[in-house]
Amino acid sequence: MESEIESLLRPITDELGLDILRVSLGGGGRSQMLKVVVDQAGGVGADALARVSRGLALQMDAEDLIKGAYRLEVTSPGLDWPLQSEADFTRHQGEWVKVSFLEGTSWEGRNMGPVKASDESDVDVCFTLLIEAKKARDNRQEVISMREVQKVVRAINWSEVSRHS
Repeated sequence: MESEIESLLRPITDELGLDILRVSLGGGGRSQMLKVVVDQAGGVGADALARVSRGLALQMDAEDLIKGAYRLEVTSPGLDWPLQSEADFTRHQGEWVKVSFLEGTSWEGRNMGPVKASDESDVDVCFTLLIEAKKARDNRQEVISMREVQKVVRAINWSEVSRHS
C-alpha cells in the first residue's frame, strides 16, 4: 500500500523539489494514520507541506486506496531525524551534525558531504566531518564510515548562534 501511495505522491514532490523520506500507514480501528515525511536542502516550508497535503489528499480520494476514514499528516524531519544515506548527507551538506559512535563517544562538526566509494563493491556510506577548533588553522576533517556510527543527527552549533545574535 505504501508503494502505491508513494507513486501518487512522487509527481507532487518532484514538482516541488522535495525528497520523500517515509510513507507509512498505520493504526487501526475506525481511522488509519497516513504519515508522509518529506525534506529538501535548506528545509521545507509550511506552504510546501500544505501543497503536498492537499495534492495527496485529492489523489487519495480519487484513487480510493484506503477504505473508510484516514488521517493524513505531512511533515518534515526534525533535528533528531537520523542521517543515513548518501542523499541525506548531500541534502544536509554544510549543516552542523552530532555523530554518536558505536563505542560510545560522540563528535560534533560540520557535515561536508558524502564521500564517493572508490569502487562499486564498497556499499558503505561515508561522509566528511569538519571539526572546528578555536583557530581555523587547527580545524580538521575526518572521513567517517557509517559502519562506525550508531546515529548521526542534525544539531545546533550554539557558538555560531551566539555570534549571530
